Amino acid sequence: MNSNIKRLYELSNKSQRRVIGLMSGTSLDGLDVVDCICYGTGINTKIEILHFETIAYQEDFKNEIKSIFSKRVVDLQKVCLLNSWIAEQQATIINDCLKKWKVDGSSIDLMASHGQTIFHAPKHLHGVAKFSNATLQIGDGDHLAVKTGIITISDFRQKHIAAGGEGAPLALYGDYFLFSKKGENRLLLNIGGIANFTKLTSNVNRSEVLSTDTGPGNTLMDAYLQENFTGKYFDDQSAIASKGIINEALLSSLKKNAFFEKPFPKTTGPELFNLSYIEAAKLAAGISTLSLEDMMATLNRFTADTIVQAIKACTEGWDEIKIYTSGGGIHNPLLMKNMQVQLPNSSFLTTEKLGIDPNAKEAVLFAVLANETIAGEYNSIANRGTGQPLVSMGKISFPN
Repeated sequence: MNSNIKRLYELSNKSQRRVIGLMSGTSLDGLDVVDCICYGTGINTKIEILHFETIAYQEDFKNEIKSIFSKRVVDLQKVCLLNSWIAEQQATIINDCLKKWKVDGSSIDLMASHGQTIFHAPKHLHGVAKFSNATLQIGDGDHLAVKTGIITISDFRQKHIAAGGEGAPLALYGDYFLFSKKGENRLLLNIGGIANFTKLTSNVNRSEVLSTDTGPGNTLMDAYLQENFTGKYFDDQSAIASKGIINEALLSSLKKNAFFEKPFPKTTGPELFNLSYIEAAKLAAGISTLSLEDMMATLNRFTADTIVQAIKACTEGWDEIKIYTSGGGIHNPLLMKNMQVQLPNSSFLTTEKLGIDPNAKEAVLFAVLANETIAGEYNSIANRGTGQPLVSMGKISFPN
């Protein structure tokens, strides 16, 4: 038997696997690195986090990604070069983390890499009749495996699309396995660049699991602030938005997009929600100038309103909603307040209450997906009727 296949066979039969999970989101703030043990598979999965850290990206790294990120016209040679270069940079980060944590790389069974999204193109957004959904993440898994010596599972989103999905959100698989609870309706809300949630019903019926994007999370607020305020990347503690007044005309204009009328589940990205989207909304509202504070207050409320609208639509009939939050947006107090006042019968908690650091959650979920790729049953969860296909995801890269 091929030694690599033999190794996979051995891993698949273990009762637990030690997995490094990696997540690099559209906010481009850094690489989330989690070192965890995955016990069991499927609905019986348990997670123990051993180490976690977010390693901030250097300015040069951010600028290189921004040169091709979410743009329809780019230098193809640059895309080709960055595919391996990003993996090499991330491999250095991983090796540095293992050294810092005093962890021998040979003790790690698997690594799960989300990669770096550079373009997300669901059909409802690109609108080209002969093409289906598409998405592209770079940061090649083979380079990661060779540079770290760890079997790497990557490029998860392509199988999701191949099986009829939109390539996102993928959170429903891990959310269902880790957080379903008999007798309690739960919503797992993640606010990254784009906001998404997973709906888990109290009967733990896998066919009723729903995961969907809601629209912008931090992406519009961050993009506008970075464009108009040198040296700031996000509105720390809502300091700027809290000083502003919501412009109702602009808020109404921002909400007028076909995406918000589409049925669930659905996906989106900065390809739609970007600075051009803001400018178009201002033009439609007849607004030429607006203070930075008022703009940030309005964008903050826009994000909150669209999340709340989606939650209400998907939880009709629920007497009480327990919302477990994660992602960078949970550190924006005004955003959280704007949601809470509109959902008075909801309890807002973080996934810390469920035993998972909210900052580490996405990286953990990819570790779970990698664990399923090697040891899980592909029919653990699915709902083909709502675009959530029954598949095992991820490409396998060996170190040698």
